[in-house]
Amino acid sequence: MLLIRHGTNDWVHGRLAGWTPGVHLNEEGKRQAVALSERLGDLPIVACYTSPLERCVETATALAQPRGLPLRLVEGIGEVRYGEWQGAELKELYKHELWPGVQYYPSGTRFPNGESIGEAQMRMVQALDGLRAQHPKEMIIVCSHADLIKLAVAYYVGIHIDLFQRLIINPCSLNAIAFEPMGPRLLALNDTGSLEHLRPKPVPPPEPSASGDASDSAPAVEQEHV
Repeated sequence: MLLIRHGTNDWVHGRLAGWTPGVHLNEEGKRQAVALSERLGDLPIVACYTSPLERCVETATALAQPRGLPLRLVEGIGEVRYGEWQGAELKELYKHELWPGVQYYPSGTRFPNGESIGEAQMRMVQALDGLRAQHPKEMIIVCSHADLIKLAVAYYVGIHIDLFQRLIINPCSLNAIAFEPMGPRLLALNDTGSLEHLRPKPVPPPEPSASGDASDSAPAVEQEHV
């Protein structure tokens, strides 16, 4: 099973898109999808399933069309139901009282008027189990979203849900799981065909304190993304 996150769009790292309609791949995202399709080469892929959201459909189309595969939309692999958080700016969500729970206690956290992270995991796993049951010993593409792919990988390799944020799934990354008699085997994780995601992120200089003494400034802290 090839689990693929959709390509980059203008909301990535800025706002929590969720099920917001009309969020499309930007030019970088389109290039990522084409490059991934080329990287997959002649792998014996027999089917392509996708979340119904536009950014996934567009990514999956770039993968399916060159192989003559129809797109099959699956509601169960659609984005987490973020409830009141949908569409919000991430810089504001970092301040929310539930943010620590999302990052460190997801098993006990529910999005306001949305689903719990555990419910999202079970929904995703149930959908994936149904898809792979239709394709025993066959290779399929499943195009979905970062949190759901992290939750699925965590489930299949035995990582507790409270640790799932330790996994990183970048836009248009390839994640592959083989289902064998002795259990699932993780073959690839966050494979983008590039080393850019390994480069250190630039750290902004500390802001001077009110007294003008920069040494009194708190160190910059990079927040984790949902």
